[in-house]
Amino acid sequence: MSSPPQSHQPSDDEIRRQQAEAEAMKQRALSMLLDTAARQRLTNVKMVKPELAAAVENYLLNAATSGRLNRAITDDELKQILLTIQQPKRDFRINRR
Repeated sequence: MSSPPQSHQPSDDEIRRQQAEAEAMKQRALSMLLDTAARQRLTNVKMVKPELAAAVENYLLNAATSGRLNRAITDDELKQILLTIQQPKRDFRINRR
């Protein structure tokens, strides 16, 4: 009798390699979607607010894959995207007398 086929579970090394490849592809795409100054700004944002940078990266990649973005984004355009995506912080004050 033959043994049942075993499903192949990817090893931790394979998973890390796949994640590194996906990240490298994402960075190559972003390098084409952003001019030098915008790329530097996004790198700076990533150091301070990684979740905001990730949201901007996803927005840019989605725009490019859907055909809405067909040229490199300038630094000024990236600033506008950052302002749009960044959640406005609201300060609620309750005054009790």
